[in-house]
Amino acid sequence: MNRLAVVALGGNALSRGSEDGTIEQQEKNSTDTLENLVYLVKEGYDLVITHGNGPQVGNILMRNDAGEQLYKIAPMPLDVCVADSQGGIGYMLERMLRNVLNKHGINKNVVTLVTLVEVNPDDPAFNNPSKRIGKIYQKEEADQLAQQKGWIFKPTDKVAGGYRRVVSSPMPIDIVNKEMIEMLTRAGNIVIAAGGGGIPIYYDENRDVRTLDAVIDKDMASSLLAVNINADELYILTDVSFIFKDYGKPTQEKLEFLNYADTIKHLENGTFAEGTMEPKIRACLHFIEKGGSKSVITEATKLEDRSYGSKITMEYD
Repeated sequence: MNRLAVVALGGNALSRGSEDGTIEQQEKNSTDTLENLVYLVKEGYDLVITHGNGPQVGNILMRNDAGEQLYKIAPMPLDVCVADSQGGIGYMLERMLRNVLNKHGINKNVVTLVTLVEVNPDDPAFNNPSKRIGKIYQKEEADQLAQQKGWIFKPTDKVAGGYRRVVSSPMPIDIVNKEMIEMLTRAGNIVIAAGGGGIPIYYDENRDVRTLDAVIDKDMASSLLAVNINADELYILTDVSFIFKDYGKPTQEKLEFLNYADTIKHLENGTFAEGTMEPKIRACLHFIEKGGSKSVITEATKLEDRSYGSKITMEYD
């Protein structure tokens, strides 16, 4: 049986901070990133690709607002916006990946699966919404929307006096489509799934599917997916080649090989930046805890070079 890897693409895989985010830019960025995955395909890996959706779902929410204000178009709820972003980004990645595979003479099917992810409606995260989404409003408009729609706003440091809507970010507890994803992957298809962390859902007392205004951490959802489909390896691709202790400080130190116990100690000591690298570390640890053989955090362009990237295992290599 082929080794199975889940590869989580970071936000810079599609959009760069200095760009406008045009479709041409996103197509080029995604092609450049996907080119680096050919190595794994040639090595015989079965692949599942996950991705972020932050800028894209933010744009969808802004179009929601504009459509409602200018043309009285009924806005869609957050779960539908996440689904829209999954479909749109998945389509783009699928098309670009098909072209990359064709360039290399690889005959392999690619399929995109809009993915539901179960969360606990009683998760403590719902008592402290913290994930900023959508456009920046001035306080008066934010107060009005809070009254009209029941949205919660918090200040943003990006614009003086600006506020952004915040939603909860609960922990994922199950990938609803996991059996289908594993079946398709084991059959030799490359599957694009769990985009943006997946669409958060829960089951009511009748086992009907209900939705929540929330977003799920993409890396933690990728880790859970990797566990659910019995993946061997988890790759989290970001904009740095290694994990660093005390990143950006005079005491900065590259951490290339980490075992489980040492990584836990680093977390307890506050070694990793909260909200950026720390969630990725926790996602990797979760995968190792549940039986994964190796987690790697690195830059996409370094994937083929085994000397790059920080590897987290239960024991040292």
